[in-house]
This record gives sequence, C-alpha cells and structure tokens, in this order.
Amino acid sequence: MQDFEPILAPAKPKQKKLPFGWPPALKLSTLNPVPQRRRLRRKSTASQDNVAALKTSFDVWESIKSLQTRKWKIYDIQHVVCLGFILFSLFILPSAPIIKTAVLLALGGLLLMPITQQFFLPSLPIWTYLLYFFASRFIAPEYRPHIWVKVLPALENVLYGANLSNILSAHSHPVLDLLAWFPYGIGHFALPAICSAILFLFAAPGSTPVFARAFGYMCMLAVTIQLIFPCTPPWYEKAHGLEPAHYGMEGSPAGLARIDKLFGVDMYTTSFTTAPLPFGAFPSLHGANAVLEALFMQYYFPKFKYFFIFYVGWIWWATMYLNHHYAVDLVGGGLMAAIAYYISRVRWLPRPQLEKRTRWEYEYVEFGDRPKTYDEEYGSASAYGLGLLERRTASDSDEWTLGSSSSLDSLSRGDTVCGSSSSTPDILSPTTPNDDFKHVVLGLTPQGDIWNGGRLARESELSDVVVLS
Repeated sequence: MQDFEPILAPAKPKQKKLPFGWPPALKLSTLNPVPQRRRLRRKSTASQDNVAALKTSFDVWESIKSLQTRKWKIYDIQHVVCLGFILFSLFILPSAPIIKTAVLLALGGLLLMPITQQFFLPSLPIWTYLLYFFASRFIAPEYRPHIWVKVLPALENVLYGANLSNILSAHSHPVLDLLAWFPYGIGHFALPAICSAILFLFAAPGSTPVFARAFGYMCMLAVTIQLIFPCTPPWYEKAHGLEPAHYGMEGSPAGLARIDKLFGVDMYTTSFTTAPLPFGAFPSLHGANAVLEALFMQYYFPKFKYFFIFYVGWIWWATMYLNHHYAVDLVGGGLMAAIAYYISRVRWLPRPQLEKRTRWEYEYVEFGDRPKTYDEEYGSASAYGLGLLERRTASDSDEWTLGSSSSLDSLSRGDTVCGSSSSTPDILSPTTPNDDFKHVVLGLTPQGDIWNGGRLARESELSDVVVLS
C-alpha cells in the first residue's frame, strides 16, 4: 500500500511565476509587423560590389538566353510602343530600304550586346523621339488636322489678362539677346546629356535609366500632342496676325535671328525655318525639359535646388522673350514634366543617399517612394497601424522599426539604428526595451487600450508602440 501512496496522493498545485520575463507566446518575429518584403535585408559583400557594376560583355547570346527565360510583365509593353513609333517613322520616311534595314540591324545589335544594351535600352525612348520628331515632316497634309491660330492667344488673355510673350519681346537689346540665347539655344540641347552624365556619376545607380525613360516618353507624348493639336506660336501672330495658317509654310527663328546676325553665322535661321513642326507650340518642350531636369537634379542634389529653380525661370523668360512660345505653352509643358517625374519617383527612381558622393560608394539601392498608410494620414484604427512605427522625433533609433521606410531612410542618411551605423548594415546591436515598451506591449501596467478612436490612450512617443496582430 505504501508503494501506491505517491500515485494516489493529490498533485501539488504549481506556483505561479511573476510575469517578469518575456511571455512564452511572444516571439521577436511577431514584434515587427512590417511585411517581409519591406524589411531591410542583409546584403552580402558580393551584392554590394555589384550595385554599381557595368556590363563588359559583347556576347549577343547572353541577351538572347535572358530573353528566352524572361518573365514578361505589363510594363514591358513600353518596348512594343517604342518599336511601333520606330516602324511608323521609318515607314513615312522617303523610300530608302537599304538605309532603313541597316538602321534596324544596327539598333538590334546595340540592344543585344550587353555592353551597349545597358546604355541604349534605357535611352531607346529618346532615340525614338528624335526619329519620330524629324520624320513627322513627311506626314502628308491630307492626314493632318486643322491648324489653330486663335486658341493660344485667347487662352493667354483669359488666363493672364495679357499676351506675356508679346510684352516681353516688345523691347530687345543685344545683352538681353545673349542672356536669352544661352539657355534657349545652348542649354536646351546640351543639358539632357549633361544631366544624364551627372546622374550617372554622382547619383544612385539606376537613376540615369529612369531619367532617360521619363525624358523620352514625355517628349514622344509632346510631339504627338503637337501633331494632333497644332497651334501657331507667337512669332506667327507677330508676322501674320490671326490669318489662317496652312501646312507648307516656313518656320521662323524669331528672336534667334538676332543671334545669327550678332555672330555672323547661320546657327538657327536655316534649322528653324525648315523645322519639322513649325506649328508645334503647345506644349513647349523647352519648358518641359527644363522642369524635368530641375526636378530630377534637385532630388539628388537638394543643396542646389534654388539654382535649378532659377534656371527654369530663366529659360521660361528666354522662351517668351525670343517670341517662340506663349506662357500657356510653358505651363502645359511644365505640368507634363511634373507628372512624368512624379510617376518615375514613386515607382522606379532610386532613393538618394546624400552622404554618398559617387555611384561607386553605394552598397545597396532602394527604388521608389513608400506610400503613406491610411492611419499615418488620418490616425484610423481600421488600418494596419504601420504608420505608428515611424518615429516623429529627430532621432530614429527604435529597434522595432527596423525595416520600415523611416529606418531605411535613416540608414541612407548615415544615422545609427540599433547601435549600428549605416556603414555596417549587417551588424545589429540588441537594445533593451524601455519602460514604455514594457507598459504598452507587455501590459504590466493598466494603461488601457492602445487604440482609442485611432489615438493612443496615453501620451507617449508613437515610435515606442508596436502593434501585435
């Protein structure tokens, strides 16, 4: 009987432990509600070395094999669009089958060789725009729409109360001519290449291809609008009044003729007189290109943003002073550039890391802007609450926000996250949770529900709150 006493005896109740430790169901992996694809991944040395690397191979078969295994996406339709514009431009050009075939073969070779593909594929929209622009002169007049003579002057008077271009061009002076000639006659043609080179050398890797595509597609759209909605520029109103215009009329260098006369050379008279689109006033590509270049450059070089703004105002004044565009043309072009820049920045533009001086200093690259969550805008409790993970104070060193866009931006600025500097992103030092974290997350003190109509029931730093699902 004594042998069965331990079995028959009632079990002693286990003593409850004080909740000073981590709850058993609470894991570190659950403390970060940021999706895995949004978290900062550790980079290997090999990937860091290849961020700014360039292709050096001439093997065409590499590109062919990559095309065979490529998973095509909806964005790849852009290449079909470029091919369509190229074929259309070659079709309307005068008959020269050998030259056209040679152009297609040369373009195919440049796009298939890896060493040239990395430059010509992103810039393909620009080459397509140039071909499309110069070939548009060969569109037969019977297929062209009516030329609008009175629309732009009327819009100018309605929107601004006067014709700004005629006012600015009423009085000319050789000094003003030179000041207007530099941005309009030189900067407009040279700055796209200069900005591309600066972005390639000193901005984040991948920024130049995004700029090239935005620039090319914007110009292609502008030329299409000019073909569908042809309008006469201010020089036509000064020379012919409001008389109807017809295709076959020559263009005019307008104020640039004074530059040719001043230097004694024919730089602009012949080229503007025989321009492919003499009635392509709206939208102004001089205005659009300047705005797009300024937006991209100020994004990567914010210290010079006031100079970029000054340049946009400078070329806009020069455009109206030389009697080539109305103010409404410049506004239309500027809006197109702003839309192209915004789409590029949100989805594809690499984020700048301002402490990096050249592309070869980048260890990793992040693309696009992080969209704000609903609760970040309105404090709504129905959203995921990820906006609470972004610190609103000057420092951004909360361990639990690691992987959110705020911590990624702080890494880009060189701030310290979890005791680790941005120069060594693979080494993270653990930090001890503070009292506020224990109070809210572990529930050691009765602070009430952390959600209170989208607001916290207690006044504490928002970055110290972690939302558990």
